[in-house]
Amino acid sequence: MTEQMQRMVLASRPTGAPQDENFRLETVDLPEIDDGEVLVRSHYMSLDPYMRGRMDDAKSYAAPVPIGGTMEGGAVGEVIASNHPNFSVGDFAFGMFGWASHGKAKGEDIQKLNPDLAPITTALGVMGMPGFTGWFGLMEHGRPKAGETLVVAAATGPVGSMVGQIAKLHGLRVVGIAGGAEKCQTATETYGFDACVDHRAYDTASDLRKALKAHCPDGIDIYFENVGGKVLDAVLPMMNQFGRIPVCGMIAWYNAGGLGADAAMEALTGPRIWRTILVNYLSVNGFIISNHFDKYGEFLREVGPQLAAGKIAYQEDIAEGLENAPAAFRAMLTGGNKGKQIVKLI
Repeated sequence: MTEQMQRMVLASRPTGAPQDENFRLETVDLPEIDDGEVLVRSHYMSLDPYMRGRMDDAKSYAAPVPIGGTMEGGAVGEVIASNHPNFSVGDFAFGMFGWASHGKAKGEDIQKLNPDLAPITTALGVMGMPGFTGWFGLMEHGRPKAGETLVVAAATGPVGSMVGQIAKLHGLRVVGIAGGAEKCQTATETYGFDACVDHRAYDTASDLRKALKAHCPDGIDIYFENVGGKVLDAVLPMMNQFGRIPVCGMIAWYNAGGLGADAAMEALTGPRIWRTILVNYLSVNGFIISNHFDKYGEFLREVGPQLAAGKIAYQEDIAEGLENAPAAFRAMLTGGNKGKQIVKLI
């Protein structure tokens, strides 16, 4: 009897926040592997904000998930069949295996993991794409200098927490913005931020800006953008001359559809944005981390020892079961997670 697997497919394109009816859990036959490929049984899979954009049929840096296609995403698991000389049955690996119990890939497209060095879940978060994103965006586009002030939105997520901790190691003052008093406490007590502001405590960008000013008396030199929306509106007028804004994400607008193209910007108008950039000589750099994996080895060499030495902290929020991935994903988009959102599959 043919062995089978489960996968979560995109059943329809969401309007606004994804709903259960936008997904469908299917049972299908396990794929056969060709020469140079491996088959992995996934133990854990990643949920990341960028996946919301893949659900929209809109022009972007990557093709959307087709209707009926497996939701894409990274996962870690055990090799159960291999036609590649670098992988043996029993090895652990990371790859883009999707929202599924199993996945196959070419050997050169996946990363072998050593579970004796670190839990395999860290390849999905602190030592994986999110951690690498934070490190690269800060070092390449933030260009941190000791004594400067950095503000990072979504401060306790896997990207924001890496940004803040690396900035602290480089001698910066670090102020986080997070949703809720508990997350703000995590930012200061777990990640060592100098301060953290709860954006949910303020109804307007103006009020949020006043709160930020109390913690950024010398203005803001680097704003690491993960959120957009009210937070961007609050921060932008506080940027110092020659400030840097690495643009990593805009989660506040993702559920508007079309990667936020239809989101109401209200007070944050085009002329105001461009004038602020112009007169303050700001550097604003968008980046997609998949274009920069030539730097991944450098990231591992720098951050790996710091993680091992306890200088880098991390949190993981683990949901149980592939069937619960849509609900966990929906909660993550509204800040319901605490740390890196992962789904445990077995």
